Parts: sequence; C-alpha cells; structure tokens
Amino acid sequence: MEAPGYGVRVPREEAELTRRALIQQKVLSKRLKPRIEGEYVLFPVESPLFGAEEFFFDMIETIPSLPRHDLIGGIAVMAEPDTAGAELLLAQRRSIHTVLFAESEVEGEFRTRRWSLLAGEDTRKTVCMEHGQKFLIDLEKAFFSSRLVTERQRVLQMVENGETVLDMFAGVGPFAIVLAKRAGKVIASELNPSAVTLIEQNIKLNKISNVLPFLADARHLDLILEKGFDRIVMNLPHGATCFLPFAFRLIKSGGTIHWYAVVSKEGMLIPVLEKFPVKKIREHRVRSYAPGRWHVVYDIVVV
Repeated sequence: MEAPGYGVRVPREEAELTRRALIQQKVLSKRLKPRIEGEYVLFPVESPLFGAEEFFFDMIETIPSLPRHDLIGGIAVMAEPDTAGAELLLAQRRSIHTVLFAESEVEGEFRTRRWSLLAGEDTRKTVCMEHGQKFLIDLEKAFFSSRLVTERQRVLQMVENGETVLDMFAGVGPFAIVLAKRAGKVIASELNPSAVTLIEQNIKLNKISNVLPFLADARHLDLILEKGFDRIVMNLPHGATCFLPFAFRLIKSGGTIHWYAVVSKEGMLIPVLEKFPVKKIREHRVRSYAPGRWHVVYDIVVV
C-alpha cells in the first residue's frame, strides 16, 4: 500500500551515509519504506527538510505486539484469559491451531491441569518438535513442559555412551527419549497410565529401541529395579524431596542424580542433600519460575 510523503533524493553511492545521518537526526520515517529510482535512492522523512520533495512510498506493515504465551507444538498457552489476544495469536501465527488458558496449576498425583479454550480448535492434543524429535502431547492427560528443551540437551551432553538411565517421573517421555541418543538403556517410569501410553507412542514415533516404559510409583522402584543406574533424572520440581531416598538406593557409586526443584534463594536445598552420601553437588538455574523464585537442578555425584 502506498502513501504520499516527503523524501530526499541521493545518489546510490551516498545512500548509506545519508541513511545514517537521517537516523542520527531522528527524521527518517518509521512508517514509510525507502525506494530506488534509477541511480538514486529516495529516503522518506518525517518533515519537509530543505531539498525534500513529495513522493509516494510503500508503507511499512506494522505487526501488533502479541500477548504473552508459551508454545507447545500447535497449541499456545496464554498467561491471561484474553480472548481478543487469543484471536490475534491465531491470526498472526499460522502454526497455531489452538489457544488455551490454564485454569489450574499442575495438580494431583498424575500432574495434570484444567484448561479452558480461548480460540481455535477445541483440542488438547498436538505434536511438539524438539531437536529433530517428535512428541505426541495431550495436555489434558499428561504433563509436558516445552521450557525444558535446553535443559534436556544440557543433560544429554553429560551422558556417556552406554549409560543405564532411570527417568523417575517421565511424563510423556521427553527426557527419556532425548537421553536415549547416548544411553545404552533408559527406564522411563511414570505413575500416570495415560502418560505411559503416550511414552509408548513417542517411542514408536521416534523409532527408539532402548527406552522401556514402566508404569510404577517411584516410591516402589527400589523394590522392583536393581541398584546400579549410572544416571537418574528426577524432574518433579514440586514434591521430589520425599523421593530422594529411593533414588539414592538405586544409583550406583559415582553415578549422577539430576534433582529438580523450585527455590527462592541460591543453595537453600544444599543442607537437604548433604544428609545423603554425596561427593559433589552443583546447583544450576534452569529458568525463572515466578518473581523471586527459580526452577533449578542439582547435579549430584554420589559417593
């Protein structure tokens, strides 16, 4: 779309110097695009400067700022129940098919949330891509966080080829399937039957052969599995403290436990861990969780 405006005509070889000068003088138009006319460049300006002429310029398309949201595959999860903002998201991002609002925090022993539809298709199912791997997600039936993609890759870099790994709270299997790239075997334990079904589907989807889905309560794993895991992942930020004794019974000497928690200050949970036979503890901040609170992981090397 074109619009009239004042502009200055300069030879092409002087265009960059002129552009910088106009920006410095704060007169270069922010709503009109420069245009080329033969051997000259026409720069739109905000006011009729000396030597400026009237021209027609293409208008710069303004993209409205989008409301705060998280993306999980084709689902946008909004921070506020804003239906107008939800419709804007659908219009601006073609990859989104559904916009939801979380009516509750993660709750219950199966770690699920209650959702309300703000716009788009009425579904809680989607496919999430992560470093070339696909995950079938059903937000109504099982927990999944897209914010841990970097953390999963960080842990993967620590895994040595052939390790035996236990994921105590596997969800739909993202940690287990990512770590399977290097591990020899991964036990993906989960209490939620719907989540275990999704783990099985995600194993097939990614053509993984070394992940074993396991429907079990983490408090009983030491009665079912043998001690000797090289690495244990405990991604249960709220409430994993009571499961630490079971992890220490299953990890081998020299093995590593990745224990996730939400804290309000650095090092606040170190005294809890020092009650166990630990050789080394490293606290790593994963992300901001809320004002004054952080999602952290303790990388624990066992004696």
